[in-house]
Amino acid sequence: MQRSLKNLAETEFDLLIIGGGAFGAAAAWDAALRGLSVALVEREDFGGGASAECFKMVHGGIRYLQHADLARLRSSCAERSAMLTIAPHLVKPLPIAIPTYGWGKQGKAFLAAGMSLYDLLSLDRNRGIRDAARQIGGTRFLSRANTMQLFPGLDAQALTGAAVFEDGQMYNPARLVLAFVKSAASRGAQVANYAEATGFLWNGNRVCGARVRDRLDDCECDVRAKLVLNGAGPGAEYLLQGNPKFGAWRRGVFSRDAYFIVDRPPTSAYALAIPGHSRDKDALLSRSARHMFAVPWRNRTLIGVWHRVVAGHPDSLGIDHAELDTWAAEINSVYPSLALRPEDVVFANFGLVPFGDPKSTSSELSFGKESRFIDHRRQHGIEGLVTLIGIRFTTARADAATALNLLLQQMPKPPAPAPTTHTALAGGDVESFDAMLAQLRATQGAGLSEATTLALAQNYGTEASALLSARDAADGERRTLGASHTLHAEITHAVAREMAQRLEDVILRRTDLGAAGHPGHGLIVTVATRMQQLLGWSDGRCQEEIASTQSNLARHHAIDRIVPEGDTVSVADMRGGPSKEACSK
Repeated sequence: MQRSLKNLAETEFDLLIIGGGAFGAAAAWDAALRGLSVALVEREDFGGGASAECFKMVHGGIRYLQHADLARLRSSCAERSAMLTIAPHLVKPLPIAIPTYGWGKQGKAFLAAGMSLYDLLSLDRNRGIRDAARQIGGTRFLSRANTMQLFPGLDAQALTGAAVFEDGQMYNPARLVLAFVKSAASRGAQVANYAEATGFLWNGNRVCGARVRDRLDDCECDVRAKLVLNGAGPGAEYLLQGNPKFGAWRRGVFSRDAYFIVDRPPTSAYALAIPGHSRDKDALLSRSARHMFAVPWRNRTLIGVWHRVVAGHPDSLGIDHAELDTWAAEINSVYPSLALRPEDVVFANFGLVPFGDPKSTSSELSFGKESRFIDHRRQHGIEGLVTLIGIRFTTARADAATALNLLLQQMPKPPAPAPTTHTALAGGDVESFDAMLAQLRATQGAGLSEATTLALAQNYGTEASALLSARDAADGERRTLGASHTLHAEITHAVAREMAQRLEDVILRRTDLGAAGHPGHGLIVTVATRMQQLLGWSDGRCQEEIASTQSNLARHHAIDRIVPEGDTVSVADMRGGPSKEACSK
């Protein structure tokens, strides 16, 4: 992955993709597999927006059973299988327990009927998944005693047990997006982060590329292409704004989906479905309330998801104290033993996704059903352009293929669809994850902790061994950064091989350092100093990077108390920026 806007400007591509989130990245990989010449530009970092903020679930569509939407159920199940097949290092099965109480809709019989039907409709759910440990199990039931053992905080009154189904869970959504981008680049795609499309290039009523601004040096260039896919997520519609060729501009309905990483170790490997205070008003048949989930992840607990219809620009998103208090109160009212306090939240994730009814209330929700596809040739008489606004990370691969098929109809001889359901992504050519981990431990594990070896296998898959082999242990590259399980070698790898341009790219997306909370001021400075050496930053640039990363991290803390483990730095210190000496060469 070599970032060069000069190369982008000197070539006319078959396809330009605007937006490097899950959907744009999947489209770039798909198009490159079809043999097209592809350019991909992203205004921030790859996977740095809503894709990175997702709940880390790969949904198999069981909720659509409540809507009698069998087509979406089958599609979601197929996409979960595809993710487990092409990226088994980054996606794994997650058992989810739904407590049962008494009889009726809260009882085992009701759930058994519905979940047995789901099992029947998804009999082929493991087709193509080579690794038995990555295959999705069928419905099973737990006794009351087993359920209490797994979740001792549950209200035991009237509890009869639990029904368990399995879905998929991502280890690192940002690295899953990056795997798509790296795979596209390995097939010849030209990719660039921090490259913002500011407007389209025109030839009459045909879009033939985009004006692109390099956000790192403020230079501009024209990137020309025969076809353009506008996949900029929540920002896609803003590219259409102000141009009369697209008619009257109207922003679609979006929800700010939020969840919290809570400093509570999970009591088991099972996620827990918790009835909340709202319901899905479009469901034809459901229990009394919409479920939220408490999910084990990296020895902490994810709790969510909350939805709120918003009208602001994507860049204006945030979390305020009042919302956090409301959400904590809701969780405590339905799961009192958790005794959640606002200060238990170590990270707040929030991203925009297409929603359903703009008149939804906090208790009556109408969710978005499908991704938005706009064929501008049919809708506006504009050739060469299709807009895709994706709704769920799970469907990124399939929706990207749909958008490409729609757009490629404008080619004289469209290439055949690509085998993206079973072609492994970068690092994902794995017969058995456990066998790969054992081999990595045996060949490269000397001096590495079990936690570090496991994290390397999960983040890099089959590329982990090459990452370690390429670095001389005498240079300290195998040392971990502070008390983390991340290696110095991963910083070098992120810059040299994965197009990390900003400090937050490494802290938040390329490594695990900031994935589950604030990594600490000292560690941030250490990473910044190493990146300064690798990228030739000035002292001023280094200071700006640290201040910007601290500000971004502070945005995701809904409370003022930020005391990272093993660090006593104050919030004021973290937001004030480092001393000049900290960034000297």
